[in-house]
Amino acid sequence: MGRDKALLDWNSHTLVEDVAEKVRSVAGNVGLVGPVERYGALELQCLPDIRPGMGPLAGIETAIESGRGELNLIVACDLPGLETAWLHGLLRRAEETETSCVVLRDGRGDVQPLCGVYRRECLPSIRRALDEDRLRMLDVVAELKASFFDIERPLENLNTPEDVLAWQRAGDGG
Repeated sequence: MGRDKALLDWNSHTLVEDVAEKVRSVAGNVGLVGPVERYGALELQCLPDIRPGMGPLAGIETAIESGRGELNLIVACDLPGLETAWLHGLLRRAEETETSCVVLRDGRGDVQPLCGVYRRECLPSIRRALDEDRLRMLDVVAELKASFFDIERPLENLNTPEDVLAWQRAGDGG
């Protein structure tokens, strides 16, 4: 991307603020995993990454380790098309089942491990994967025997400047 995608301008604020507001509206609170010196001006509670540089799995470890709840709604900051109805559905599914995690599966059949609900009980498995340098999210989700919340549409994330331009041209943000 060439820059911090969380801080991209999006609908008169930043992309991460847009996602955080959706999470807050569903979960009641939000914590951003990342350094205070980078994100402190956003007025979001920052949770310093326990294992900086170890990727998204370490971010999930940090979020669960923070002790904010039994159910942890984990959402990546680069999902501009995220709908609050999907987040409600994820939480509802997690509350209705005893599965350790529920992740979104989009209309293409793609599993989205960074849009899911992880129970506190996932923490030992996540720590073990990190300790063993097994960082592939889809592998960890499979080990956790995740259940899925299916949506009809594809869920896009922004990984390149071209992705951002496409979303801006579609009138969905920016």
